[in-house]
Formats: sequence, structure tokens, C-alpha cells
Amino acid sequence: MNKSTTEALIALRNVIDELLGENGCPWDKEQTPQTLCDYLLEETYELVDAIRSGNKVDVREELGDVMFLMLFIGSLYEKDGFTLADSMQENAAKMIRRHPHVFGEMDVQNVEEIWANWEKIKRAEKKGKDEDKPKGTFDSLPSGLPSLLKAYRLNSKAARVGFTWNNDADVEKQYEAEWKELAEAIESGDNEAIEAEFGDVLFTLVEFGRRKGIKANAALDKTNLKFLDRFEKMEALAHERGLTFSDLSFEEKDALWNDVKKQNG
Repeated sequence: MNKSTTEALIALRNVIDELLGENGCPWDKEQTPQTLCDYLLEETYELVDAIRSGNKVDVREELGDVMFLMLFIGSLYEKDGFTLADSMQENAAKMIRRHPHVFGEMDVQNVEEIWANWEKIKRAEKKGKDEDKPKGTFDSLPSGLPSLLKAYRLNSKAARVGFTWNNDADVEKQYEAEWKELAEAIESGDNEAIEAEFGDVLFTLVEFGRRKGIKANAALDKTNLKFLDRFEKMEALAHERGLTFSDLSFEEKDALWNDVKKQNG
């Protein structure tokens, strides 16, 4: 870490110490790690939005907001016997331990071997913490992950321990089978079955994307942003033409959509 980064972290920590001090901010002094969780989630999503937008000014700001909360939460845990420095030192040791192909003598041939070894080391670490309780593949998976991201992680972790289809063609067959089951559920009119089969279709599609190097959550976010951008431009185009968007038929709206696509690609 260079000197300027270290100085910045010290300066930010000094701000937090003042906020939590005797003459600090009443609101800040009431906070706990639990009350800060929602703020941490919100700021993290804002950082992700900034990164995906490509706006480096926003990224710089949101990185600072996330770092502030991390330091804030870390400072609150100091009264419980550990510091943020302890956490970072433990993480550094863990990363060294989990990268023996970089910091040790292990040779690996591809990324798949790296991930397989990562999971093996991780399970050994977990086992060492509690010898009486066997550790499962998904023990470390956060329960609060967004559903698409969770589906990706479930498939990814299952693949690392060898539980996945042999090839892409098999996944395509599974997708076709799931789509057929969804169609049958729709025909039956059973809403619970429809929801269940729709979930199976999405889960299988997430796995197909994973095998192609696509993260479903990120891909869908890009599509959402593209749709939002085109829709806003479609509304603006209607306004330019003196049209009331809500009064237009679907066919007229679709024509505007196609005009926007032609103009913007």
C-alpha cells in the first residue's frame, strides 16, 4: 500500500473517531454494526451501479462511501476484541494460503484446477474450525444474495465439486426439458407449478450462461439499463413529435422503439 493510501485511511479513521467521540455526532454514536448493514448494502449497490455505468467520478465517490462504512463497522467491533487490521491480516494470510500456485510450489494447468483447489483448501479451513461438524459445499454461501447471483454461485460451486452436466449440449437438452415442463404447467393452470417450472427454466439458463462465461445477474442488469435507456428515448421521441406517449397504440409505440434502435443501435 502506498503512502498516500495509508494516509487517506488514517485520515478517514480519524474522522470516524471524531464522530464517535465525546463531542461527536449523536446519530453516529447510536449506530451498531447491525444498524449499518442496510447502509452498507445500499452503498455497495451504488458502487456496483457506478462501476457498470463506467462513470469513474461516481466510482471514486462510491468507493469512498463503502470504505467509510467498512472502517466505521470495523471501529465498532474493536470493543469486542478485534480490529479491522486483524481482519485484513487474516484475509491476507487466507489469500496466500488459497493461492499456492502463486505463493507456493503448486503447478496448475487451468482456471478449473485453480477453483477446484480453492474449494478443497476452503473446506479444509472450515473443517479445522469445527471438527465435529462436517462442512458442506454451500455453507459459506450468503443467504441474502440476490436470486440470480445466488443461482450462479450455486451452479458454480456445484461444478467445482463435479456436480454439473458433462457438456453444453446436455445443458441445452435440460433447458428444453424444463421449457416443456413449464409449457405443461401453464396448460394445467396450476399457478404453483407454473412458478416452480419457471424457476427451473431460469436456474438452468443461468448455468448455461455460466458455462459460456456469462454472469446472469450482470447480463440482466445490462439489458435492464439498455431497455431503460431506449424507453426513455422513445418517450422523448414521442414528445418531439408532439405525441402523447400513453395515448399511443402498441403498434405506434413499437414503431417508436424501432426508430430509437435505428438511431442508437
